[in-house]
Amino acid sequence: MAAKIKKGDKVVVLAGKDKGKTGQVLSVIPTETKAVVQGINLVKRHTKQTASTDAGIFTKEAPIHLSNLAIADANGKPTRVGFQIKDGVKTRVAKSTGDSIDG
Repeated sequence: MAAKIKKGDKVVVLAGKDKGKTGQVLSVIPTETKAVVQGINLVKRHTKQTASTDAGIFTKEAPIHLSNLAIADANGKPTRVGFQIKDGVKTRVAKSTGDSIDG
């Protein structure tokens, strides 16, 4: 299946504790159908000291399920994603505005 959300996309959270927030996709995990979004779904991790890292409590982004994310259109509102073939090239298109997402 084609990827509707890719690394670098600006997305809006549709459900969960961060509902309504926007952020940029840092990575996508297709095998788990999850994505890591900058500043969204922050969790605290307690780490022991090792030779390479210090001990402490660190905050980092946890993966969030793709069904809880939607691409932000030009207006910053969530939109569904469609596909269009122009001149033999498949591009992603915002359903709400009809604008191309891929540039």
